[in-house]
Amino acid sequence: MKILSIESSCDETAAAVIEDGRKIISSVVATQVEEHKLYGGVVPEIASRRHCEAINGVIRETLERADMTLSDIDALAVTAAPGLIGALLVGVNFAKGLSLATGLPLIPVHHLRSHIAANYLEHQELKPPFLCLVVSGGHSHIVEVKDYTEMKIIGRTRDDAAGEAFDKAARTMGMPYPGGIHLDKAAENGDPLKYKFTRPKISGSEYDFSFSGFKTAVINLIHNAQQRGETIPVSDLSASFRKAIVDNLTDNFIRAAGNLGYKKLVLAGGVSANSLLRKRMTEECEKRGWKCYYPPLSLCGDNGAMVGAQAYYEYLAGHTAGMGLNAAATMSIEKEFVC
Repeated sequence: MKILSIESSCDETAAAVIEDGRKIISSVVATQVEEHKLYGGVVPEIASRRHCEAINGVIRETLERADMTLSDIDALAVTAAPGLIGALLVGVNFAKGLSLATGLPLIPVHHLRSHIAANYLEHQELKPPFLCLVVSGGHSHIVEVKDYTEMKIIGRTRDDAAGEAFDKAARTMGMPYPGGIHLDKAAENGDPLKYKFTRPKISGSEYDFSFSGFKTAVINLIHNAQQRGETIPVSDLSASFRKAIVDNLTDNFIRAAGNLGYKKLVLAGGVSANSLLRKRMTEECEKRGWKCYYPPLSLCGDNGAMVGAQAYYEYLAGHTAGMGLNAAATMSIEKEFVC
């Protein structure tokens, strides 16, 4: 089954043709990073307009690279939630138009489920059930993936996402957007023990996270040093901050896996590209004889291929939509689309 999938939840306009949820036939991503870099972050209105300008060309190029036309496609898929509402609406309405014009079934896909599914494209042997840590600029969840379309959140951030904390800390250090990538590189040459960060205690759930305190601590540290005329060694602060965030993520994830009896662990989302997080998760799993999976760097960020991978399993489960499909800025990974 060949699915043409569309992703437009934030600042990447992307499309792909995926076969049977496991094989990438073609994939195209048009990024807006350079434009949003001028503002230090994504400007929603600009993102929406750029999606409108790019989406037709991206889909045309995706089909050309696959050496296919719409008559060769079996179904359409689109990210419908969560994300920037204006950006999502561009993809959703374009997909609805294609579905109406071609008669192809339309499959709505949850953005976080897609990030998890990126692993299916790299690891052909990977199948549920498993425990997944989904970490990105907007989300930090520990998710039980019981089946391809059955998921349960057992831990989440109470405030900021890990990716947001990385980006905000990096911006305070003077790094360009997207800051998390630059902070990760700077940290490689720093001392991770130079600065200490207090570990937050979460009342009511041993698997939940909190990252706002880490971000505030970095901001205060830099501002206080500036007021005293001192210079903070950026590489040391980056390394210490990265270690604090990764320790928090890893400790909770490993504890949850042990308590729940999971020996197959998966990383997903933009922050799964973080080099220290990958290293720590690999070490912790090897130490216990567990399996650890994470997507290739090319599939960590937003892309259309991951949408098509998850869409295949949504289609098998009968999760299709009609012209009543609408985008949603927020939606739990546990829920199905109601159209």
